[in-house]
Amino acid sequence: MSARDLAVAIMIAVALLILLAMLFAWRRRMRRDSVFTAPLGVPEHAEIVRRDEVLYVSTTRHAQPLERLAVSPLAYRARGELALTDRGIALCLDGTPTIFLANDRLVTVDRATVTIDRVVEPGGLVRIAWKIADDTVVDSYLRLATGEPQNLISDLQRLVPAAPDTGAKS
Repeated sequence: MSARDLAVAIMIAVALLILLAMLFAWRRRMRRDSVFTAPLGVPEHAEIVRRDEVLYVSTTRHAQPLERLAVSPLAYRARGELALTDRGIALCLDGTPTIFLANDRLVTVDRATVTIDRVVEPGGLVRIAWKIADDTVVDSYLRLATGEPQNLISDLQRLVPAAPDTGAKS
């Protein structure tokens, strides 16, 4: 075996080790996040207000755009459609069942520039903060296929419930 063949064999072995480490890390993340599941199915009488083609980018821990969560079925990037209804947001992503974020789950909707795997022009992503559990808020990031996201963001913000009035006066 020549020195060149040995070097090629070592490079292949290192590449395989790196790929195996990535596979095991992703499987560990999937197990860790298996306690979370996105809500599925659209309410029967939800009225569709608008539709937009989107690229679903990721779901992360709230206010931690670089800490990906492998929430089923939102674990992978996908193209699809966002349907804004009078009762919430339906995400119809390629290869997954329809995810429905009811109004009472929504926390905030705004613009973002960066999340795991994606950096775009300032404000090029739509960030939807929503409650995946009673005490857990996550951020899901979308990119519009065409157009400016501000109109969509304005429409989505109308769905977010107002903060409860605590009755305290200043």
